[in-house]
Amino acid sequence: MNISKVISIAGLGGLHKMVAQTKNNGLIVESLVDKKRTAAYATQKMTKLEDVAIYSTSDDVPLKDVFQKIYDKEKGGECMSHKQPDAELKECFKAAFPEYDQERVHTSDIKKVLNWYNILKASGLLDEKEEEQSEEERQKVKNANEFENSKKASLKDTNAKPVKTAQSKVKAAGVRKTGVA
Repeated sequence: MNISKVISIAGLGGLHKMVAQTKNNGLIVESLVDKKRTAAYATQKMTKLEDVAIYSTSDDVPLKDVFQKIYDKEKGGECMSHKQPDAELKECFKAAFPEYDQERVHTSDIKKVLNWYNILKASGLLDEKEEEQSEEERQKVKNANEFENSKKASLKDTNAKPVKTAQSKVKAAGVRKTGVA
C-alpha cells in the first residue's frame, strides 16, 4: 500500500497523485479517477493521505492502517459504496474498524474514507505487490545514492590547490588602470 504521493485537494473531486512540482510553488497532479492532469497551486488546500488519521478510542490511527483493515475485511475487494444509507455505512465501517471513536468520527468522515478506499482500490494503489516493489525500488535508489556519494567522496581531494596555467598569467597581465585618459 503506497499512498505517499496521493493527495486530496479542496474544490477538486476525488484523489490526485503528485506528478511534478512547478516553478511557482505549485504541483502538477493527476486524477486517480479519470487520469487527467491539472495544476494545483499553493493557495489551494491540499492534504496528503499519509498525514490523515482517524480518531479511535485509544489513540489516533493513521489512514493507511484503516485502509489495511478495510482491505483485510473485504479480502482485497472493493467495499460498500459511499452512497449507501448512513446506518449501513456505520455498520460496514464498524465491522472493519471497531475501535473508532463514534462520537468524533462523523458519517461524512466515514463516507470520505470509504470513497477514498474504493478510488485507491480501483487505481491499484492498495495492492500489496506494489509495496514490495516500492521497497525494492527504495533499496535500489539507496544503493545508487550510496554509490554516487562514495564516487564523489573519492574524487574530492581536500588538499588540492588550484593550478596556475598560462591563461591565468595572461589575465593577470591585462590592462592597467593609470587614471589618465
